[in-house]
Amino acid sequence: MKTRFLILMALVFISSCSTNNDDEYQNLPINYQVPSNFPPLAYNMANNPLTEKGFELGKKIFYDGRLASDGVVSCGFCHMQEDAFTHHGHTFSHGVDDGIGTRNAPPIQNMAYQTQFFWDGAADHIELLSMSPISNELEMNGNIINIIKMMKNDAEYKKLYSQAFPGKEINSEYMLKALGQFMTMLTSFNSRFDKYRRNESGGTLTSEEIAGYQVFNKKCASCHATDIFTDNSFRNNGLPIDPKINDLGRFRVTEQENDKYKFKVPSLRNIVKTAPYMHDGRFYTLEGVIDHYINGVTNTQNLDPSLNNSGTLGIPISSIEKSQLVAFLKTLTDNEFLTNPKFAEF
Repeated sequence: MKTRFLILMALVFISSCSTNNDDEYQNLPINYQVPSNFPPLAYNMANNPLTEKGFELGKKIFYDGRLASDGVVSCGFCHMQEDAFTHHGHTFSHGVDDGIGTRNAPPIQNMAYQTQFFWDGAADHIELLSMSPISNELEMNGNIINIIKMMKNDAEYKKLYSQAFPGKEINSEYMLKALGQFMTMLTSFNSRFDKYRRNESGGTLTSEEIAGYQVFNKKCASCHATDIFTDNSFRNNGLPIDPKINDLGRFRVTEQENDKYKFKVPSLRNIVKTAPYMHDGRFYTLEGVIDHYINGVTNTQNLDPSLNNSGTLGIPISSIEKSQLVAFLKTLTDNEFLTNPKFAEF
């Protein structure tokens, strides 16, 4: 009988052999192991080893509204655990003073397996990506000098920093390292699909779901690749351009003409929980997303070649295949990840 996947990595913290009252001050390493059905890590953890106190510090920072100019809007304000760390139901996320941006908040999950972040790839390192939302005037509008000053004057922060990074200064570098550790641990790997892939108990799929997986592999997996469900590429998927926003996508980062209207291919994990969909949140249902690929693709600049077959736009998907595909996508929900108290604010 095959041994069940050993590491319920959502949080396996190595236990201490000590029984004295100093345990809470020890900074024990976290034994993070890559799930057997996942691709290799993209993030080099050797430069920022995962520890209990580093994770704890990162979690505190993630949920602290004092990083924002209004003292309310934390990272967790727009990235809620029960919704795979998205701002479920919001087309565009709301920041300080009810500011509204122009893009939908992407989920925070399996970040250590990705190489670029945000819809346009504006960040290429897990330890750098937090600076953008923290400083963005429509999101948190934070001032890094004030944030570090606040932390230096906070007894709990001083304690956690000294435990997580002994002998190091409280500064932006270690703030971002701690956030990187917390986000690295936000790994979704225990959906019913994962258990099916690893031949584990609880991994039974129905005939409709298996048929949907076959449809997916044939018609979707070239972009939503591996069990992370993204190839980390940027593509134009033929969405009609919203003239009020005219979001140029990847072009805003590279200023290369061939990157206009390209956006990062999102992961499909926990997809049922992350509506609305697309960079601008224009679709509220999975059926609506699939309908776009069937008959809604427009031939805009830099349209991905996979969506233009000799002038025929879109992907041919029958009504039966559509139902099967939706059934399969629902198997990607990881309730253990969505409810794990280690990731929760309180």
